[in-house]
Amino acid sequence: MSLADKKGLDAVSLRTVATALKVDPKRLRGHVLSKEELLELMVDEVHAETAADGRPPGDWREVLRAFAHQSRHAALKHPWLVDLWGGRPQLGPHALAAREAALAALGDLPGFEDINTVLFALRTVGAYTMGAMQTEISELRYAFGSGKTQTQWRSTMMPYLQRMLATGQFPNVVRLTQDAADLPLDVEFEKGLDCVLDGIAARRSR
Repeated sequence: MSLADKKGLDAVSLRTVATALKVDPKRLRGHVLSKEELLELMVDEVHAETAADGRPPGDWREVLRAFAHQSRHAALKHPWLVDLWGGRPQLGPHALAAREAALAALGDLPGFEDINTVLFALRTVGAYTMGAMQTEISELRYAFGSGKTQTQWRSTMMPYLQRMLATGQFPNVVRLTQDAADLPLDVEFEKGLDCVLDGIAARRSR
């Protein structure tokens, strides 16, 4: 995990891990058979870290909001995590414990007696969080790789963008650049999450 945090998933292999641990790679293979298994163990360890936050209290909105922020915090701490989301089901002991905790936290609340309602809510918030974090992490990676901040990148692209907007073919993009609020990423995440939770609330009231 330390290797991936510093250099990304490409830096992770049984050989590089064995080197970091100062052991023979053959010895490591006695515990971990492949890189795929190693990555699964890393994801499971992230679930162990998030479990330390405990079970979120409160109503269903607070429960779902807490799970979304736990996932966002984990992705910001371990950017490689977004590359492993959406793969095959995570069945490690900590992943299963996290799933059990999420199901129990919602399942005990009024209006979530149906397991399908619980599953719909968790998957919807999870899908939003995954998409939002993939975008956010991609921007952070670009800034890190190019050495440019978002502001610097925008100033570089501005002459081209101004020429394109001056053609009059993109009136809504002009409106976007002139009128849209430039929100901090955490605020933008929170507002998007509110929209998702409002949608779940509307569906529950039908």
